[in-house]
Amino acid sequence: MSVGLIALLDDIAALAKVAAASLDDIAGQAAKAGAKAAGVVIDDAAVTPRYVTGFSAARELPIIGRIALGSLKNKLLILLPAAMLLSLFAPQAVTPLLMIGGVSLCYEGVEKIYELILPHAAHDHETGIESISLDAKSFEDQKIAGAIKTDFILSAEIMAITLAAVPDGNAFTQAMVLAVVGMGITVAVYGVVALIVKADDFGLMLARASSPSTVSAALRLTGRGLVQGMPYFLKALGIVGTAAMIWVGGDIILHGFETYGFDRLAHIIHDVGDTAALALAPVGPVVAWVVQAAGAAVIGIAVGSIAIPVMGYVVSPLWWQVKSGIRAASSDRHGF
Repeated sequence: MSVGLIALLDDIAALAKVAAASLDDIAGQAAKAGAKAAGVVIDDAAVTPRYVTGFSAARELPIIGRIALGSLKNKLLILLPAAMLLSLFAPQAVTPLLMIGGVSLCYEGVEKIYELILPHAAHDHETGIESISLDAKSFEDQKIAGAIKTDFILSAEIMAITLAAVPDGNAFTQAMVLAVVGMGITVAVYGVVALIVKADDFGLMLARASSPSTVSAALRLTGRGLVQGMPYFLKALGIVGTAAMIWVGGDIILHGFETYGFDRLAHIIHDVGDTAALALAPVGPVVAWVVQAAGAAVIGIAVGSIAIPVMGYVVSPLWWQVKSGIRAASSDRHGF
């Protein structure tokens, strides 16, 4: 074997080792970054099932599949390149964009509370924002679009946390870590959501076990428990999902204010949480988290309460005027 070929093989082996080390590095960084984004991931899993309630069992998995596909597109085709471009050319734009997303989450979460307290007024508000269609296909499409929009904001937060957790350096490594975290989180979240929404069907299958054995009796009991308990669980999860949107939205806004030097409110909430943790030392970390999350939720409710009339009386009328202008211009061009 020639010396040149041996040298070439040595170079290939060295490149293979570097590639393997890079893959290990990407996997390790993705695991660390994914762990830091775990809070938002849990919120995402709590929020999503409420978009599937009210549909027939046959439509649940297809709807989840469409939302999951939209989530992947959000992360890989929009947010990943946007995060890389913004981090390279306009890092100062990341915070205001996240804050806008936070306001949107607060608005959607508080709107659900508004529906619960004042259902007729909430219905009038929604009618003013968008047309209400009675067509089943249109209704499903609207629900999926709403879920993907909410997922976009939560995914943006996940990708921002992930990017912040990746050390500065190789752009390829950063992009790969973002891609790995994005795909892994999407599979995990929507896999869990699919299991949750189909748990009652699984329970029905168990409840029909016909064997007289003790095992079958236990399976039937478990199945009946799932069938009877899942509606309550889904209702509770819907409440958790709404609270999660408000909390995450408020937290994003608080962090945004901190970035711009307005950190007094965030410090007050943090100090109250620390004081509560000291008073209840055995469960201190949990108490601190609950208090700080509640503080962020109060901010979220305040922001969402302001956003609802702004959307109803300012943004929506302007949007309808823009749409009407576009339609009129299009009609003029076509001679209608």
